[in-house]
Amino acid sequence: MKKLLLILLCALTLSTYSQIIKSPKIFNLSTKQEGCISGDCENGQGTYISQNGATKYVGEWKDGKQHGQGTYGSFLEGEYVGEWKDGKKDGQGTYTYFDGDKYVGQWKDDLMHGQGTYTWGESPLNFILGDSIGKQNAGNKYVGEWKDGKKHGQGTMTWADGTIEEGLWENNKFIGE
Repeated sequence: MKKLLLILLCALTLSTYSQIIKSPKIFNLSTKQEGCISGDCENGQGTYISQNGATKYVGEWKDGKQHGQGTYGSFLEGEYVGEWKDGKKDGQGTYTYFDGDKYVGQWKDDLMHGQGTYTWGESPLNFILGDSIGKQNAGNKYVGEWKDGKKHGQGTMTWADGTIEEGLWENNKFIGE
């Protein structure tokens, strides 16, 4: 029974990857290429693929770091499309996470920072894992201010059950109106 469960989990995981990694332009795990495979990955427009092909960045570079507009895809993390500064997410961008969650908004130093919307999705892995935290959060949505990766400032949290918390947030905690 445990082997069957493990096989199902692996199959579902691969199915999940294929749902997230929709664009063959971003991922090609069978690639034999690695490093800067096209363009100028030092100062210009270029494409970089990691050693095992599990991550890829297509976009602008400055001093050998992601800088400007670009798309980063990770086989295990998801995909980010947006602005970069000195190798970090910085400015406006959209991150679609592996588990189905999605953040659209402002970034600073690789963290959600400024105005943004975070929507919790339901990972297909919940089918195997049962009523997990991820499944309980599916359908939740926060629209508001972020600071250093946490809900902070004015914002509205709409829970999947219809409950709404609107007002001031500090370090991910709802303070009130």
